[in-house]
Amino acid sequence: MLKLLANENIPRLLVARLRERGHDIVWIREGQCGISDPVVLIRAQLEDRVLLTGDKDFGELVYRLREPTFGVLLLRLGDLSSIDKASLVCTVIDSHADELPSSFSVLTSKSLRVRGRLAR
Repeated sequence: MLKLLANENIPRLLVARLRERGHDIVWIREGQCGISDPVVLIRAQLEDRVLLTGDKDFGELVYRLREPTFGVLLLRLGDLSSIDKASLVCTVIDSHADELPSSFSVLTSKSLRVRGRLAR
């Protein structure tokens, strides 16, 4: 199973569903709420976890500032219900677990875009 770090903006339902499916997931809301984005990214990288986030600022950290990362999955699912979001994200993570590490991926309700290998 994929190791994940859920940013504090990830819904509780999604975190619970991923845990039910056996994923090793750490949620920033459980103990480190309010830490800065660079610190979140560093933690994910040091622990070999794909960062799960809804925050577009991570694109700037990874691409413009060239911060190293183990991988980022950016969720752009505002038009879906919480249940549908959890279902879609779980399906994508289960079926694309090999592609997500070392990639910056963007998931919308209609597509998954996986962008190449990133510097670690």
